[in-house]
Amino acid sequence: MNAAEEVGVSASIQPSWRQAVAPYRHPILRRSLWQLANTLIPYFALWYLMVLSLQVSYWLTLALAIPASGLLVRIFVLFHDCCHGSFFRSARANAVVGFVLGVLTFTPYYQWRHDHAIHHATAANLDRRGVGDIWTLTVKEYQALPPLKRLAYRLFRHPLIMFGLGPLYSFVISQRLPRPGMGRRERHSIWWTNLALLVIVTAAALTIGLKAYLLIQGPIILLGGAAGVWLFYIQHQFEGVYWERQDKWSFEMAALKGSSYYKLPAILRWFTADIGLHHIHHLNPRIPNYLLQKCYDENPIFQTVKPVTLASSLKSLKFRLWDEDQQRLIGFRELKAMGTA
Repeated sequence: MNAAEEVGVSASIQPSWRQAVAPYRHPILRRSLWQLANTLIPYFALWYLMVLSLQVSYWLTLALAIPASGLLVRIFVLFHDCCHGSFFRSARANAVVGFVLGVLTFTPYYQWRHDHAIHHATAANLDRRGVGDIWTLTVKEYQALPPLKRLAYRLFRHPLIMFGLGPLYSFVISQRLPRPGMGRRERHSIWWTNLALLVIVTAAALTIGLKAYLLIQGPIILLGGAAGVWLFYIQHQFEGVYWERQDKWSFEMAALKGSSYYKLPAILRWFTADIGLHHIHHLNPRIPNYLLQKCYDENPIFQTVKPVTLASSLKSLKFRLWDEDQQRLIGFRELKAMGTA
């Protein structure tokens, strides 16, 4: 049985997924440029309004931070497309624009591109976890940990840490320093991004003041980072998700069942640039974000994937561990109820 059949599509009446995604792989320059315009112009306009709002009320500043953080999420998805080489046909254009968008999202272009490529090659593979993904242990791995490491894992997986302090640490601190063994281009990407950020912060300190910059950029990066990490989390940790060991792992199944279709309201689809159609994105990451919905609408093979809605996605907040015996994600309470905590 192939991947299409396992998600409920008869292979005899449906084209293969390779045939299905092929027509959508090519960026359309005018659409990419329009996305840059309709994302960056409102973002910078909101930033300017937030500067002015500091003279009125900080509550107004925080209110403006909400749509600004949504635009930051959208900027990150465009950056993400550049990393996949799907935003422009030119590799150089993807690199240049990707670097600029990476600076706005505090993310080094080549370093993140490298780690994210590994994520795509290893998603849902239990034997190849650790790079570009969210720390997830199996039940047996968790049980084998000493008490302090269990506590560290519990803290890491707590929603307040994962979607609160975690994104702030990841975007503001962790991505400022290269890891041991990192390639030359990835290291240089970090240093150049850091230099660009230093220039921006210095310019802000000399114009609007460092305090004003932090009062504006702080809530934007906090809210945008939390939303971004939640999106990444729900794309691979949801009810019914597929995970498998290397000897049984399938690329098609990792995409069609190991990556979610996060069905969002229209306004959230816009702010997230349709990245909720993650099952299609994982089948072919060269599809630009603005063609994912078209690919979905025109190919029934993708419509058989059960969507994750805003309401149903909340169930994922309780997931902590992968139970290999039951082939599903479980929470700590369930582990305790099983008498194996």
